[in-house]
Amino acid sequence: MFEEQVRAALNNVRPSLQADGGDVEFVSLSDDGTVSVKLTGACGGCPMAEMTLKMGIESYLKKEVPQVTAVVGV
Repeated sequence: MFEEQVRAALNNVRPSLQADGGDVEFVSLSDDGTVSVKLTGACGGCPMAEMTLKMGIESYLKKEVPQVTAVVGV
């Protein structure tokens, strides 16, 4: 259930990333609420990727799924 909520929230952010030529892939979810994702396409090598990850994806996921404690790129 928790993982499904995370995946659904990621699907909501995906169009914004795809509009810039990138994407995000769910990798894993740890017991402590850390979500691991992989930024792909233009997002994979973008100098702003860390900001996108923390200020964009992480803040959105924490708002939508309160059990999320952090989002990390792998």
